[in-house]
Amino acid sequence: MKIKESMNIKSEKITMYGSTGTSIQWLWSKEDGAPNFALRRFVIEPGGQIGIHDHYEEHEIFILSGEGFVFNDSGEKFNIKANDTLFVPSNEPHGYKNYGNRELIFLCIIPFK
Repeated sequence: MKIKESMNIKSEKITMYGSTGTSIQWLWSKEDGAPNFALRRFVIEPGGQIGIHDHYEEHEIFILSGEGFVFNDSGEKFNIKANDTLFVPSNEPHGYKNYGNRELIFLCIIPFK
């Protein structure tokens, strides 16, 4: 068993896909010895976003705090808030926007190839 303090894990800014005001922490990854899944923590500042993108891996997401919406390439928007969960299938275009006045924080689990 391994334990880490999340406050001691490096946070990195995200700028790809036109993202703004967003950071990621890789809480658990292959580098930590996790063989199957990565656990990531995202923080999107008020007014920030992760631009629309897609990738091979599915996402399981749990919203810890804040509010915003997730959107797709068809222009559909779905409101999200604390304690909501999301499933984003493989190769489905998606993005996130924080429309609230506090940080939108969520955990995201992805499988490794």
